[in-house]
Amino acid sequence: MTAFFTVKPFMKRKLYILFWILIVLGTISCQRSRNGKEMLFWSSNNSQEISFTRQLIDDWNLAHPDKTIRHQPIPEGQSSEEIILAAVVGKTTPDIYANMMQGIVEMYANAGVLVPLDTLDGFLDFIRERCSDEVIEEITSADGHIYQIPWKVNPIITLYNVNIIESLQIEGLPDTYSKYLAAAKEIQQDRDGDGYIDQWIGNTSLKVIWYQRLFNFYPLYLAASHGGKLIENNKAAFNNEYAIGVFRFMQKLYKNNYFIRQRMEGTQDVFLKQMIFTQFTGPWQIRYLEKFKPDDLEYGFYTIPVPDDHQGPVYTYGDPKNLVLFNTCRDPQTAWEFIKTMISKEGDLELMEVTGQFPRRKSLSDDEYFRDFLEANPKSQIFAEQVDYIKGLDNHELIVEVLDIISQEYEACVIYYKKTPEKAIEDAEKAVNVLLRKK
Repeated sequence: MTAFFTVKPFMKRKLYILFWILIVLGTISCQRSRNGKEMLFWSSNNSQEISFTRQLIDDWNLAHPDKTIRHQPIPEGQSSEEIILAAVVGKTTPDIYANMMQGIVEMYANAGVLVPLDTLDGFLDFIRERCSDEVIEEITSADGHIYQIPWKVNPIITLYNVNIIESLQIEGLPDTYSKYLAAAKEIQQDRDGDGYIDQWIGNTSLKVIWYQRLFNFYPLYLAASHGGKLIENNKAAFNNEYAIGVFRFMQKLYKNNYFIRQRMEGTQDVFLKQMIFTQFTGPWQIRYLEKFKPDDLEYGFYTIPVPDDHQGPVYTYGDPKNLVLFNTCRDPQTAWEFIKTMISKEGDLELMEVTGQFPRRKSLSDDEYFRDFLEANPKSQIFAEQVDYIKGLDNHELIVEVLDIISQEYEACVIYYKKTPEKAIEDAEKAVNVLLRKK
């Protein structure tokens, strides 16, 4: 561990909630110290992912009794990001962490608390075999090292109600801005005749929280811009026709009452109730829908809507979660040997079968090794194909603050129409550039 940890602006806003977390992590640290030889692996709290991880670790420990690993789901807290931050500050980090949000890795890399993985034997050869050059470039830090291992993704695309979409007057799926807006106008209805709209084309979060933009603005921006960046050369790179177009498109959806305006958290599922007919979502929705959907609901998926003149493949946000080794790791090389079992083809197939999530490996949908799974799960095919056209967040330590700024302007423009799309994006660009100059 480095002698000190530099607290960045993002962290300063969070530290006031971390005291109680540090107490919990302190207890964990004491428990861990009772067996100083085994390494500690933190996974997410997802029950399916816990099952997947425990089986892999059990198999590893059986084969390597002198180099055992202990599994623990990440301790409960407001968010995993805050728990990890608290663990870094309190020096209670696990050896291996398997749910790191790609966009915040640079913050920890700059703080000197992560192992540079490209210094481990066999790492670069393995990653080059698994991942495309584009992905390797995306995860490489500013200092030239790689501190994260691409692992799993959940591409964000468009869920739709097959029956209602097929009944519309538009040709094909509403996969462009104009067709989506035309479909929205046709779908909008007052079903009970009380003078209020109660049928819409879709909904998305109204919360002004940075991570909510990862499921509306950002996938649309990536789709329109062919996977464009938000930050480049330490400057805002999003004041362009694509971001402006996304703000205008989303503003029209709210201004014309095509999207639900009221907050829907904690209420009935409006897609299952067939009050809305599309959603921007990920592959986790498949198992949920298969379990709870009514018999008369048929659903499918298509790519994120794009501008009418869009050509070429459609990118989206992949919601990547990656593996990292903290520099408290007892044996980084052995940790890497274990991780290779997780991200081998056998491990990746088990990930898909157990969790319904997808590995971030090139040519996934064309690989014969995964063909049986995809044929048995045809609704997963489009997600496997989308894996070749996804992006994570820009690898910048202030990416969360950048998304905070965009969220403020999104609210002013898209939700409340206080600014034009051009003005909102321009103001976001100015604020981001001021932020980055202070770095």
